[in-house]
Amino acid sequence: MAIEYRKLAEADLDIFIEMRMQQLQEEGAEATFDLKPNLQDYYTRHLNDKTFVSWLAVDEGKIIGTSGMSFVEKPPYYSCPSGKIGLLSSMYVRKEYRRKGIARILLDKVVNEAKNYGCSVVQITASDMGVLLYTDYGFKKNNNFMYYTF
Repeated sequence: MAIEYRKLAEADLDIFIEMRMQQLQEEGAEATFDLKPNLQDYYTRHLNDKTFVSWLAVDEGKIIGTSGMSFVEKPPYYSCPSGKIGLLSSMYVRKEYRRKGIARILLDKVVNEAKNYGCSVVQITASDMGVLLYTDYGFKKNNNFMYYTF
């Protein structure tokens, strides 16, 4: 198995989006509506303006792993002096390829993208499955995360 790693291109979006929806459902989200058009719009816009980047793991032409980093900017604060934040998402490896170090390589590639973008912080809402990967990498838990939905 010779895994190739490359950046997401617009031509990959259909497969990338299918894998993202599969990931969300594996993590327990209920597919209550067709999310594909929303994801297509988001990824197309943010790939084009370079505020989203993704690395893919590919085995014999088949995408078997994904990662994603969205870049946002807030007013600087003490733990984020640049105000630039990387929001990690779309970390997913197909079941038959898990536990082979692929997710770690993908994580490293998108974290380096955030560093090169000038981010001071990378944040993630981790699934139970991903917590060990992120803590092993050096991520710290923050129990202050809250959200409000409409």
